[in-house]
Amino acid sequence: MILVGNAVLSDDLKEHFFVCNLEKCKGACCVEGDAGAPLEDDETKVLEELYPKIKKYLTPQGIKAIEEQGTWVIDQEGEKGTPTINNRECAYALRDENGTLKCGIEEAHIQGEIDYKKPLSCHLYPVRVTKYDEYDALNYDRWDICSPACGLGKELNVPIYKFVKDALIRKYGVAWYEELVADIEGK
Repeated sequence: MILVGNAVLSDDLKEHFFVCNLEKCKGACCVEGDAGAPLEDDETKVLEELYPKIKKYLTPQGIKAIEEQGTWVIDQEGEKGTPTINNRECAYALRDENGTLKCGIEEAHIQGEIDYKKPLSCHLYPVRVTKYDEYDALNYDRWDICSPACGLGKELNVPIYKFVKDALIRKYGVAWYEELVADIEGK
């Protein structure tokens, strides 16, 4: 285990490799599973405020799901998350010309419509954060649909903590990330 600030990180984050390979998985993480993307408390307000700017990047089915369920929901475990279409695909997902699922929120960001990139849980994936009273636990979420990402990460020699660098900095800050790297790499 690695301890940095108020976070405990699994050794998996330095020992396993990962680079998303959308060409192979087609964004399956946006449709597989039993709930939408987990949301931080402040992200619910962000989605409420930004939805009018994001809406034009969404599918008709996604818009319908959001307008029926809201811009965020409470899932079966009592956690805040994104709404889904028929309890499957994230309502914010869209398909590109190759059939790959992408994020409508991120598309609005790329197009310069909004400053918010996408839910932190999506940005951090395959790292999942479990919050406890005194610390956060960061663990590698192993999932067979990500096998191509594991293979590409190994081929490119990119450990998980480097793949999610920007997301970790977004969550904990630059100094925290630099401390993590120093702990892992002995610098």
